[in-house]
Amino acid sequence: MSDQKPARANEAVVDLRPATDAQLRFIGVIRTPWVTRDLCPRQGAEDGPECRLVLDPVWQPALAGLEDYERIEVLYWLDRSRRDLVTQSPKGDGKTLGTFALRSPVRPNPIGTSVVRLVGIEGAEVIVRGLDCLDGTPLLDIKPERGSFTPKAPPKPGVA
Repeated sequence: MSDQKPARANEAVVDLRPATDAQLRFIGVIRTPWVTRDLCPRQGAEDGPECRLVLDPVWQPALAGLEDYERIEVLYWLDRSRRDLVTQSPKGDGKTLGTFALRSPVRPNPIGTSVVRLVGIEGAEVIVRGLDCLDGTPLLDIKPERGSFTPKAPPKPGVA
């Protein structure tokens, strides 16, 4: 793993076996202006710089209808994060919390999520504002924002 720093005081590390229980398919790559974690914002801002979700062209038809949403959820694989911390001291101030109590990118399965503003779609590229990941981050999925998506109403009782 690149970008792996030693654990801070009070942090606990576990020895992990290689993962063999899941297979993910990256659908593209994310292009942002940030090349190091030090430059990357901790949380994205909707008025932040434009970023691009560059999809493999085979997935371009899957974008049909996405333009109807103002905000979308982006799921990505934090490929440069360590995966072995069970407790963390995020600010290095000695306060220790469990990994699952934090939004840290350091996780057993480093899946990042951001709700972003959709700026536009150009072919197989989705232009957004509000991301907080490094340039070259693998893209896992794109979904309409949870609050924007209204599923069909359930059928009324007695109506087939």
